[in-house]
Amino acid sequence: MVYNYILVSAVISWAAAQIIKTILWVIQNKSFNGERLLGSGGMPSSHTSFVSASAIAVMRKTGADSVEFAIMFIIAAVVIYDAMGVRYAAGLHAREINKMNKYLIDFSTSSDNKIKLEGGNKKELKEFLGHTPFEVLGGVLLGILVALIVPLK
Repeated sequence: MVYNYILVSAVISWAAAQIIKTILWVIQNKSFNGERLLGSGGMPSSHTSFVSASAIAVMRKTGADSVEFAIMFIIAAVVIYDAMGVRYAAGLHAREINKMNKYLIDFSTSSDNKIKLEGGNKKELKEFLGHTPFEVLGGVLLGILVALIVPLK
C-alpha cells in the first residue's frame, strides 16, 4: 500500500481547516453555508494550514537542513504572504465595490432618478478571499499540529 506522509498530512490539514471553518460559520451565523466547506477566507486559513503541514512534514521526513524543506518553506512563506496581503486586500476591495453597486442599483431604481445603468449586473463579488493575521496563525498552528500527529511511518 502506498502511503505518502507529506501528502496525507497536507490533505488532512486542509480538510480539518475547512470543517472547522464551516462549524465556526454555523455557530456564528446560526445557519449552514455549504460554500464554507470549499471556499477560501475565514478562520482558520486552509491554504496556510495546507502549506504549513506540508513544510513540517517535509522537515520531519528530510530534515531541517534539506533542500526539500528549504523549498517547501519558501513556498509556504509565499502562500502565507499572499493570503494575508494580496487576497485579503482583494476581499476588502470586493466588499467596497459591492457596497457601491448596491447604492447605484438602489439609486437608479428610485422614482426620482432617471439614470440607466448599463449591464445591470447584480451579481456580488466574492468578499471571502484572504485572511487576517489571526486566521493565518490559526492555519499555521493547525498545519503544524496535524503534521506532528499524522504518523511518519
